[in-house]
Amino acid sequence: MHEYHERRLVGEFDAAALAARLAGSGLFAEYVVYERGGTWWFAGDALAEVVADHRSARLRQGGRERAVPLGQRPIERVGELLGEVEPSDWRAFGWTGFSFGRPGTEGVQLRLLVPRTEIRLNATEIVVRTLDPRRHAEIEHMVAAPDNAPPRQARPLDVDTDRDRFQATVAEVVAAIRRGVVRKVILSRVVDVPFDVDMPATYLVGRRHNTPARSFLLDLGGWQVAGFSPETVAEVSPDGSVSTQALAGTRALHDDEITDASLRRELESDPKEVYEHAASVKLACDELASVCAAGSVAVTDFMTVRHRGSVQHLGSRVGGRLAGDRRGPVAAFGALQALFPAVTASGIPKAAAFDQIDRLEDRPRGLYAGAVLMAGADGDLDAALVLRALFRSGGRTWLRAGAGIVADSRPAREYEETCEKLRSVAPHLVSAHDRDHDRDHDLVGTTG
Repeated sequence: MHEYHERRLVGEFDAAALAARLAGSGLFAEYVVYERGGTWWFAGDALAEVVADHRSARLRQGGRERAVPLGQRPIERVGELLGEVEPSDWRAFGWTGFSFGRPGTEGVQLRLLVPRTEIRLNATEIVVRTLDPRRHAEIEHMVAAPDNAPPRQARPLDVDTDRDRFQATVAEVVAAIRRGVVRKVILSRVVDVPFDVDMPATYLVGRRHNTPARSFLLDLGGWQVAGFSPETVAEVSPDGSVSTQALAGTRALHDDEITDASLRRELESDPKEVYEHAASVKLACDELASVCAAGSVAVTDFMTVRHRGSVQHLGSRVGGRLAGDRRGPVAAFGALQALFPAVTASGIPKAAAFDQIDRLEDRPRGLYAGAVLMAGADGDLDAALVLRALFRSGGRTWLRAGAGIVADSRPAREYEETCEKLRSVAPHLVSAHDRDHDRDHDLVGTTG
């Protein structure tokens, strides 16, 4: 029988820096860092894991494996498998790729771990919950050790690349929209990073310069990702309340009050941006209505401008209450099923948008526009949309950003929008080649 041992440390802490130090410490073979509302969770090493492709999902724990077919609701099926994990007070962390659940998609599309060690960090408290009591001493030593390393210097990346090709592809999508093939498509492009990047250091520097809804850092299942998500795909509470953020419509931020205010007014009054946003909110309402009690779905903060790093967006929240008495992880993952992938990173209608994305984008999306999430046995679930992120997998490192294409889109403006979004991450890349040889003193910031 597994039992978590919990210990609490009280003080003044730089939670982001500590989470990054844990990630770079080498103590954990795989990990996920997830930030929500000023609290960071660090999940290290797997007690159990769920791995899924387009055919089946497999629960692995204690040397045993059980596989189940996915059926018509693959994400909800994952919630069912997690319900079998011991101990019963588990919390799971991980990712799902953009194409999870779509027939014929090759390779692993979802990976979640239930950690042996879970650490919750904020400015005044650290809570260590672990199956391995020896971890307490290791983590307390790390917290107490001073970080005297000098600040790491970022190596900015030029994101103004492949302009002509992207603009030509936007024009092709606009033509398809005007023929009635599809109403909206989020079209993305890739910018390769030609040098090795220190992911934890880049996460920390990037977090200092961003204002995300959620942030994350992970090394799990062959993917390393550091990101500053502008919005959530799904937020589910144990009491059955559920909501999603919808951000669509973009202008740059220039750190100049007059310029930014002018661009905000332009954003709020641009017919193309307002239509794009309203159409996304409408689909989010329809999707939530499929799992919520009749009459409970409502829109709040409609078209409120949100600042997200290098850009400002039109944002709304759509919420409701899960139908009937459905509670727990199956219901929570069912809500995510209804909303995934996010309309603001796919298109309208989704099936037709997928066809355009598959046909016109030159690389599979992988984790881009998927979700990084944490979920609990009590029915809590929080899933961040994977945008404004740095990716490493298969020996390659890259950035990716997209723009929402509708009938009135102008190719030059949509290209510039991708540049604006890429600049949330591109100026903050930290090269791995100048890292300190002492891993305990590898990162920017103080631990407090």
